[in-house]
Order: sequence, then C-alpha cells, then structure tokens
Amino acid sequence: MNATSEICSACKRREVFFHRPCSGQRLCKKCFVESIEAKVRATIAKYDMLSFNERVAVAVSGGKDSVSLLHILAKMERARSKASFTAVTVDEGINDYRGEALEIAAAECRKLCVPHHVVSFKRLFGFTLDDIVKRKRQIGDCKLTACAYCGILRRRALNVAAREVGADKIATAHTLDDEAQTILMNIFRGDLGRLAKEKPVTDEVHPKLVRKIKPFCEIPEKESALYAYLKKVKFQASPCPYASEALRNDFRSMLNRMEEKHSGTMFTVFNSLERLRPALKEVGENRHFEECVECGEPSSGGLCKVCELLKQVR
Repeated sequence: MNATSEICSACKRREVFFHRPCSGQRLCKKCFVESIEAKVRATIAKYDMLSFNERVAVAVSGGKDSVSLLHILAKMERARSKASFTAVTVDEGINDYRGEALEIAAAECRKLCVPHHVVSFKRLFGFTLDDIVKRKRQIGDCKLTACAYCGILRRRALNVAAREVGADKIATAHTLDDEAQTILMNIFRGDLGRLAKEKPVTDEVHPKLVRKIKPFCEIPEKESALYAYLKKVKFQASPCPYASEALRNDFRSMLNRMEEKHSGTMFTVFNSLERLRPALKEVGENRHFEECVECGEPSSGGLCKVCELLKQVR
C-alpha cells in the first residue's frame, strides 16, 4: 500500500475506496459492501418490514437496484431470515428492451436458487405497453406519457403477481433517490393523499392489496450501483426507451444538483416526510377502498384507474 494512501475508517487496514460525504466515512471495498448490507438489515428492522414465516415477493426488473436487492435478501434468507423470498418480474412488452432484462432476472434467480415468477401486460390486460403507446399516438391522445400508463399498470401487475405466488408482502428496490423524487413530485402536485401513503411499509388498506416494503429506501442510488459493480452483479444497463418522457427526470436532475452542492439533501427530504407523518395521519386514515365495478380489483372509486385507462385504449 502507498504510504500516502488513506486507511479505511472502519477496518483500519485496507486502502480507502469510497468516501461517504454525508457521514464522513471513508471505506475500503469490503467495508463498503458490508455497510450497504448492514444498512438494509437495519432499515428492515427499523420499520419492522419482515415478520416470522412471511412469504415475500421481490420485484426484480433486471436493473441494478432490484438485482442488488435480490442478492442481499437471498443472503439474508440463507442466514436464517424470518421470511422466504420469491422473485416476480413484470414483462411490460417493450421491444428491444425488456427481453434482455427478463433473461438477466431469470439467470440471477437461478444462480441464487430463488423461485421466479413472470407476469405480462399482454396476459393481464390484453395489450403490451408498445401496443398502448401506438394506439394512443394514432388517436392523438398525448395527455399521459408512456411512463404514466406503465406506472399504473405495473403496480397492478406486481400486486397480481404477488397474490399468484401467495406473498404476504412485496419488496421493491426503491432507493433514497426514488423516494426523495416521489416526495417532491407529490408536494409540487399538492397531492396529500399520495404523500400520506408514501411510506417504507405501506398500510394494510384492502385484503386484495399486498403491502409493499422498501428495504433500499435509505440507500442512495449511486451506492446501490457501486454495490452491484463490486459484487459483479449482472444487470441491464440500458435505459427504457420511454424513460425520456418521464416528469421524474426533471426532479432527478434537480435533486442531483442539490445533492452535489449540499450533501445530504436527499436524506433531508426523506426525513422531513417522516417528521410530517403525524400531521398526515388523518389524510391517510380517510382513504377508502372498495372494489372496481368491472374487474373487482381494489379501487378508490367505482371504476379503477386501470380499467379507465384500458377503456380509453380500446
């Protein structure tokens, strides 16, 4: 080791590989990987995400965050975790994109000996996302982006997939960046209902809605990416062809600039919502779910959002 090299602040032995600005930690590769895994375990314990003998569906898209989460949860299960895990993947039907992700997700599940279940937009809704975008463009309806349709349908597909594998909860790989972006988007929209339900563990609001947990909610996206790189995790690196349309991109850019200037901005946004929870409690408690008059799935009104969108497409 070079005499001028910095020493890891955790093990005091190896050379520094990563500097965590918000905490001042300077970590070697091994200690960095261990810190991510320890943080995920701490987050799961902090929010009481897992209970004894639960079956958890892990949403695996094939991207860096979801595959990294799968690796960490599979390691926990081998170390006698309280829960068992099944990977679920949604095939939206995006040409020249989703095929690679499906192959990666399947290969990683085989490597980790984790059961893998796939659901598709085509099977559930009769259309692929490409079909929906093509139809909407043909009739000149540009009120919603492809990402808006995908978000609504993916949430339904994940919920159906979780029920099909008998899961008690769905684990998603939403990172700290994702959470901070969503919080600000809901504030800008003035959507108190969505802000109230934005939680590391969602509330139990309807028997057909499987509760979601977010073990990565306190992990910055760049650290999730670095973890995948160090663990040599295979993931899909190419972005979705529809991603450029998303409003979220603007909030991502804004937060990244703020984070660069003021380290810890995303943690501040996340923790601010945690402190506001008591004030938002009444809003969350007033949410009422019944069943959609057409498909029978949970809905806040007579016709659910999925059926409403599909009617427009048809």
